[in-house]
Amino acid sequence: MGSSNPSDGAVPKEEGEDEEMANGDAAEAEADGSPSDGSGSPDLSTPPPFSEGEKVLAFHGPLIYEAKIQKAEVLEGKWKFFVHYLGWNKNWDEWVAVDRLLKHTKENVAKQEELAKESQLQEKSKSRSSQKPSKTDVKPEKEDAKNQGSKGKKRKSVPPSEEKEKEKKPQESPLMLQFPLTLKKQLVDDAEFVTQLGKLVKLPRSPNVDDILKKYLEHRTKKDGMINESVSEILKGLRCYFDKALPVLLLYNKEKAQYNDMVKEDVSPSTIYGAEHLLRLFVKLPELLSHVSMEEEALTKLQQRLLDFLKFMQKNQSLFFLSSYDTLKGAVKSE
Repeated sequence: MGSSNPSDGAVPKEEGEDEEMANGDAAEAEADGSPSDGSGSPDLSTPPPFSEGEKVLAFHGPLIYEAKIQKAEVLEGKWKFFVHYLGWNKNWDEWVAVDRLLKHTKENVAKQEELAKESQLQEKSKSRSSQKPSKTDVKPEKEDAKNQGSKGKKRKSVPPSEEKEKEKKPQESPLMLQFPLTLKKQLVDDAEFVTQLGKLVKLPRSPNVDDILKKYLEHRTKKDGMINESVSEILKGLRCYFDKALPVLLLYNKEKAQYNDMVKEDVSPSTIYGAEHLLRLFVKLPELLSHVSMEEEALTKLQQRLLDFLKFMQKNQSLFFLSSYDTLKGAVKSE
């Protein structure tokens, strides 16, 4: 659960699906909803500070995430709460003490955003310092350099997973996408609509993915005073990635029947789906592009263009994204 999101890694899987980053042992121990440090009956004479079903903010490491209280119990004389992190696989569900929870208020949301900004600035600062060693530094031996590199790495603030899981993951993509905070919230709300509330995006969407890509090209052409061929190529690549990745990586289980109804052999998903699913692609892009060999200069330009596209989506968020989803039965428009 990084500072980006759903947005630092993969789009959260629907409850019940396996997730690479999930801690298998912890998930197995907590699958029955029992706390790891014992069990007990709530003290009914003392009301808990948070109630079951309440939407809260929960600390995990230095960052704060949106969560929902699933259970509340008194353990060793203290209230403990079983929380589900909204937008994340249920394998991250855990028991936490009251000192890790905050009421979901405007003030606390502002605190959450401030911590996220501070974390991003620290990551940027650390990245720059690791790339530019001081001229006065003595060149270390090969072995020392390796040790120094490993010490300089900081664990991301995510729910704990075993080191073995890290080793299984493919090499990290050099592509880094900083999602605007309002788009991070969009991803969390998107996951909650589908996985928690059982609602779907009503299809076909307008504007669809093709429309949004076209609008961005018009935006860049007007701003640059000319058609930029590199932008056109990037947008063609995004469309191709979207059409290929949608049925494999970008759908929750509950959305697959809808996909089969709407997307036939001669229909491109980019003409049916809209901004909601396009944003999920951006979460997956670093992983997808980690297998592509690119020159550093080309990668830097691509990253700048993708970040500019995200800002464009944020600027047009009210126009591109739905504010609410439809019920399962009404999620497909009648012809």
